Amino acid sequence: MFAPMDKYCVLGNPVEHSRSPWIHARFAELTGEDIAYERRLIPLDGFAEAVRAFRAEGGKGCNITVPFKFQAARIATGFAGRAALAQAANVLVFEGERILADNTDGVGLVKDIEDNARVPLAGREVLLAGAGGAVSGVLGPLIAAKPARIVVCNRTPDKAQALVDRHRDLARAQGVEVTACGLDEVRGAYDVVVNGTAASMAGAGVPVPPSVLKPGTLAVDMMYGEAARGFMQWASSHGAQPRDGLGMLVEQAAEAFLVWRGVRPPTARVLDELRATLAR
Repeated sequence: MFAPMDKYCVLGNPVEHSRSPWIHARFAELTGEDIAYERRLIPLDGFAEAVRAFRAEGGKGCNITVPFKFQAARIATGFAGRAALAQAANVLVFEGERILADNTDGVGLVKDIEDNARVPLAGREVLLAGAGGAVSGVLGPLIAAKPARIVVCNRTPDKAQALVDRHRDLARAQGVEVTACGLDEVRGAYDVVVNGTAASMAGAGVPVPPSVLKPGTLAVDMMYGEAARGFMQWASSHGAQPRDGLGMLVEQAAEAFLVWRGVRPPTARVLDELRATLAR
């Protein structure tokens, strides 16, 4: 008799665009891990019920995408430190009756910027646009990379300020200046600009002015595919180095795979293969 494969999934709305099943299937092939991974479209008012149902089916864990990252943290009974600080989770682990929350978004973003794009963050000036679940997960790891300064800008400045306040002790310990402002209050130019707003997904245009870009600024959209196209074209047209969120996606997935399976998969190979697949 063969033991059933361990089951994982990604929960979101929308979720049909997600490349996570392909990525985790490839990770499993390359590491010899025996898992099943699927995507599940969840009603906007049905997140907790969907988690309960997946656990009842024997699920071992799940990834969480928009718009459920804050809800994922709220239903958890235990937290990794980075998820507790973010108050948002993109990874859940099921251990008996416990639901453990983690957040690998920030690790994924930092690894993609520093390892794949080869832009060191230490001593740089960073603009981070947004204050939702994705941005909440990346601010802590960005601070840990020790840039000189991070400005968090958001349509609702109070949300950006609350996020900055929550990270105040970490920023002080790392010697990083972290401030908040509204989208229309951004001043100066930056070495790295990260778009974590919902503007790309909504087709609402670029949320910050071109004055934030220097020649060669790394401009990263957390989205990928068609959703990131407008931001990347805007960045390129103003002399910046555009980058979509595909590398972040692969790197955060690898960190989640490590949390679940105790094995770190090879990300560079999988990212190259994924980009080649999407280019066909």
